[in-house]
Amino acid sequence: VQLQASGGGLVQAGGSLRLSCAASVSTFSINTMGWYRQAPGKQRELVAAMTNSGRTNYADSVKGRFTISRDNAKNTVYLQMNTLKPEDTAVYYCNANYGMDSWGKGTLVTVSS
Repeated sequence: VQLQASGGGLVQAGGSLRLSCAASVSTFSINTMGWYRQAPGKQRELVAAMTNSGRTNYADSVKGRFTISRDNAKNTVYLQMNTLKPEDTAVYYCNANYGMDSWGKGTLVTVSS
């Protein structure tokens, strides 16, 4: 499975961005799709994930601000990020778990104060 992430950029604190991740196969076949991030000097961490049944899981730090969604008809998963904070600055990676893990190339999100 190949994943292509897009939508990163520079935004001021309080602003919004939407990340997209397009999969090379039908996402109906992918159990869990998610977004992770890695800030400089820190480990990669889960931001949000969504199963095929619609169950979601969010990092505490983004609950209420970020929303993950998936459009299986477009083979795409999204991450809507609102009320962004400087501490959200990181490289964001798309992940697909289907018994194996596939990762997309990261997309950089920079939030200025």
